[in-house]
Parts: sequence; structure tokens; C-alpha cells
Amino acid sequence: MAICRSSHSPHNGLWDFSFRKPEFCSRVRADHSLRGHLVKNAKSDADRISEHFRRLKDLLDIEAEEEKRRFEENLDDEQSTKSGVSLRSLEILEENAGLGGRHVLVLKKIGRGALPFTTLDSGSPVFLSYDQGAKKSLARGVVKERTELTIHVVFDEPPVDSEEALPLRIDLAFDESSRKRERHALDKAMKADKDRLAELRDILLGAKAPRFENQTAGTFEALDPGLNEEQRGAVSHALRSQDVAIIHGPPGTGKTTTLVEIIRQTVRRGERVLITAPSNLGVDNMIQKLVAVGEKVVRIGHPARVMPELHPYTLDQQVEKHEDARLARKMQKEAAGLFRLAHRYTRSPPPKGMKANLFQEARALINDARQLESRAIDRVLDSASIVAATLSGTDSFVLSRRRFDLVVIDEAGQSTEPASWIPLLKSNRLILAGDHQQLPPTVLSREALEGGYAKSMMERLNAIDSGLITKRLNMQYRMHEAIMNFSSGEFYDKGLIAFEGVKSRLLNDLSGFKALQLGEGDHPIDFVDTAGAGYEEEVESDSGSRLNRQEANFVGRKIDVLLAAGLRGEDIAVISPYSAQVRLLRERFADPTLEIDTIDGFQGREKEAVIITLVRSNDDQEIGFLKETRRMNVAMTRAKRYLLIIGDSATLSSDPFFQRMISYMEEIGAYRSIWELAPELMES
Repeated sequence: MAICRSSHSPHNGLWDFSFRKPEFCSRVRADHSLRGHLVKNAKSDADRISEHFRRLKDLLDIEAEEEKRRFEENLDDEQSTKSGVSLRSLEILEENAGLGGRHVLVLKKIGRGALPFTTLDSGSPVFLSYDQGAKKSLARGVVKERTELTIHVVFDEPPVDSEEALPLRIDLAFDESSRKRERHALDKAMKADKDRLAELRDILLGAKAPRFENQTAGTFEALDPGLNEEQRGAVSHALRSQDVAIIHGPPGTGKTTTLVEIIRQTVRRGERVLITAPSNLGVDNMIQKLVAVGEKVVRIGHPARVMPELHPYTLDQQVEKHEDARLARKMQKEAAGLFRLAHRYTRSPPPKGMKANLFQEARALINDARQLESRAIDRVLDSASIVAATLSGTDSFVLSRRRFDLVVIDEAGQSTEPASWIPLLKSNRLILAGDHQQLPPTVLSREALEGGYAKSMMERLNAIDSGLITKRLNMQYRMHEAIMNFSSGEFYDKGLIAFEGVKSRLLNDLSGFKALQLGEGDHPIDFVDTAGAGYEEEVESDSGSRLNRQEANFVGRKIDVLLAAGLRGEDIAVISPYSAQVRLLRERFADPTLEIDTIDGFQGREKEAVIITLVRSNDDQEIGFLKETRRMNVAMTRAKRYLLIIGDSATLSSDPFFQRMISYMEEIGAYRSIWELAPELMES
């Protein structure tokens, strides 16, 4: 789809024609009046807006079908266990009470030993059933946490009699609710007429120009004295916006710090803010920052998907403290007793009308309890200036009648566009924040991917904005300048600037670090080329993911050197694009302080030293999803003082991006061949 960039100043209004055809663009450029353009092309704009939403809905359906197909592939017992979406032969280790009257089962493998390979983790929706005969679901729950030996699952009600010794199983549950919410949001936005949603829609799709108040409206007294001038400018920009603003935050530039200031300033103007992000972790990270500076937040969402330290801020726990909620719980217990009493009349008939009366009384108690609980929820939310939820969670029933002066979507570059429309149903103004040059939305369907489904709303708007709505932060406070420069050139037009205090810092500058080998700690980057050394990749049989045992051995040697030199385990991260390599490394290293994760899992994090094991090494020069260069941008911008990349240049150099990366390493003297290293590091 062609992009039309206006040659006019953004203040003339022609800023977004991303969905227009080239011949239409030429007509627009000939008309210097936005007002005239809107009048002459009103019908055309309406048609194109409808076309935009129909295309998004088609792509949404294609992606949903692929999700369902992959889920159904794993339905048979053998495949579901192999792929990690089922855990079988489980027994109850213990039962606990959870938040909001929920029930927690702690499950373990029958007998001794660790849980087998599984992809089930915190937040996964699951079905519990007996592990015998036909699978019949006992209850639907959510995984709260997983350890090496146990998995904790939260249920709304006790799902099974713990005295029964029958083996249990849990299976990943297919969840269509998010897709339904996205489709509903797209339908509402497409059909909106003469209301605020219609205005925002037209602005976000280029039919109307975004508006900003004068400079005075952006004046503020900073609550955070540590903001730099660039961050202050971004805060002012957001406060002046009457419709939409984008805060583009490359790695280490203080995007979250800037957002916190924007939110706090908005609240002090007497307005209400809805904070949201595609992931629970993204929402919780923002809440942590706000809570740290004394802000009160209400977190919407299942407590099992919320960080334990943030449970006091969940709606569930805040409602539980309310007198109406305590009375509602008492009524619910009384109703449960009446239901049990009514069901006892099975062998001998009760007095006439007794059973019906018991059921009627129990139902009346439940209805009264629901009204009390609803009143308690309303009172908590009525007093909240800041509410937080995932994008899908903003469609929660408890928020159904509420509107917010400002909606902030963090990690906006990781959200598909349909998901970003969900909170817009409740929004008067919008801020998109994130970095579209880091990880894009996860898309399973190749057809949907090729159709543009992975392009976020933020990326789409940024591509055609000439600076009217977007403010990019360029001063970064994380990395040595040499670590920063490659990504700055590849992804940010060489615009990033290293803060004076970080631009030249090395491991040698850390207190307690003492290099035991010549040259250790006195340079910021190493690229170790394993070409020709027989460091061949393998495919993990259970998952189909890839691993490289020789690279893992080399990583171990390097970690030993860093630890021996005085670097703490908590200051080191080892990351890889492949989950199989992560599992292999976790098995090999017993140090619990050492962080080992996938690149995707480590986005937003940082360490003094980061080791990247790229895994791919094959005769066919296949690099798989390493072709998504934004994943490498994330990986290469996590280290503060030292970055080590291990990879096979013969395989990697099939891709132009990696050709440029290897050339950069050579230019700065960071290239090392495995054959040139000390013998003790050569062993595999």
C-alpha cells in the first residue's frame, strides 16, 4: 500500500495519508487547503477508512484461524505433551487461598522429579481434568507461577476434591476472548459517527489533522528534577496534545521516566488516566515506577497475571478491603450453605416447597452479594485517578461505562493495530509510547504477516509523521558509546547520543573487578567468530527449537573468566534467540544469580555484561528468524559496559544486516576468531 508524504509543513494539516493511492496523493498535494480537501473528498475518506478496518478485520481473522489450527495440532496426547502445552500425571501437593476468594492448587509430578518440558507459564490459561479416559474439563484456571518441581494454578472455585487420589493433568486452553475484543473494537471504531471516537479515528487515519494547544499549555513544573531538556520537551509536547502524541524511546533513553512525568502531570490537572500495554509485564513495569514515586494506581486483571509485589494495587485486593465486599463474601458463603442443604434432599422428599424455597433464598443472596460487590468496585474505581490494564483487559466489564481523559499505550510498537483500538473506545486523548525499531508484534500466520498485520499503529503513524506528533528521545544513559553506535546507525539515523557518564565506562571501572587475563575488561565489545570450528547447531527433538552445544560450552568458559575477575553473577546476562539454547544453558549453570533468557524475554532489561549466543551454524546459511533484525537491536542494546556476541560468520553473512554488523566489529577492533583465542577457551 503506497505511502503519501506531504511536502507541506505539518501545521498545514497534511500529515497522514498512509492509506491513500498514489494518484490520490497527487491530487492532495495540489490542494493546499486541508479544509478544502476534506470537503471535496469526504466520501472518499469514508470509503478508505472503511476499507482500512475491513482489511484489519480480514487479517485478524486469518491470524485467529492460524492460532486455532496450531492449537488443534497439539490436541492429541502425544503431541500436546511433546510440544509442552500439556502436563500429565500430576497430583496435588497443597491447596491455598488466593486473592478475591480464589483457590490455588499446587501441582507436582506423581512420584519424584522435576516437571517435564512445558511452555505453560505464569498467565497461561489452562483446563484441569483427570488424566484417564476421555478428557473432561473439571475447571478452567490460570497458571500463577512455575518452579522446577511444581506448577501453581488459580481457580475461581475449588475444582476437585483433594482427597481423591486420581492423577490429574492440565492443558493449555484456547482463548478467543482477545480476538473477539479486538474485532468488537474495530467494528465500533469503523461505525463511530459524530462522537469523540469518530474524531480520533479520523485523525489516526489521516482524514483530520491532529491538534495541539499553544506553548503555554505545555508549561509545567517538573515533579522529577532529574529530567533532561529533551525529556522535558517530550512531556510538554504530550501535555499540549489535544488528540494524539507519540513518545519514541530508543534503548536507554528514559522513555518510562518521561511517561511517568506525563501521567503525574496529567493527574495534577484533575484528569483521569488509563495506562495500558500489550503484556502484563509491560503494565506492571509502569505501575512499579508510579508506585515508587507515591502515585496510587488500581490494577485491573487476574491476580495470577500480576507481579506478587503489586497485588495490593489490584482491584481484587482493594475491593476486598471495602465493607460492602466483606458483607458480599458473607452472603456468598451463606448461599453456598443453602445450596448444599437443598441438594441433600435426594433419597427422601423434603417438605413441600422447601427445596424450591432454599434455591430461591440462595439465589436472592447471590444477587444481593453481586450488587454489593459491584458497588464496592464502583467506589474503588470512582476514587482512582490512574487505572492500569492490558490492552485486552481495558475491555473488562468493570470499565465498561468509564471514560478517561488520557489513554497511555506503552510498548505500543509490540501491539497489533486491532489491539490498540480497544482502549481507544474509552479515550479522549491518546499517547503511544515505545520503540517500533525493537520487537514487533508476534504474528503466527505468514499470510497475515505479509498482509501487514505485524505493523503496529505506532509504526504506521511514525512512518508518515514529519515531526508533528512524534518526539524521539536521543540521549541514552545505558551503553558505552561503541555498544550504542551500531544500533544508532542501523535503526535511529545515527541520532543517539551517549550521556557523558556512560559513553566510555568499562568493566575495568567497576569496583572489585580485576582482570586475570590480558585485555579482559578494557574494551566494550567482542564478536567471536566460530566459522570453521565445527560449532554446529542442532534441533531440539521436543520443541523444534535450536541449540548449539559448543557455543554453550564457550559461554560457560567466558562466564568463569568474568566471575573469576570479580564480576557478580547478577551483573551478567546470557541471552539467545532460541528457547532450546536457553534451556541448555540453564541446565548447565547452577548460579541462581546469573540471568539466562531469550532475547524476547529480556527486552526492557539491562546488565553490566551481556553475552549473546546466536546458535545458527549450518552449511545452508539459514538464519531463520534472525532475519528479524529488530530482535538483534534489542539484543545488542542490553549491555552497559561489555557485550560479547558469539556466532558463525559463514552462516550469518548470508544476510546483509549481519554483513554490516561484522564489518562494524572489524572497524572498531572487536572481531575475534575462535582460532585466535587462548587454548583454554577453545575447548568444546
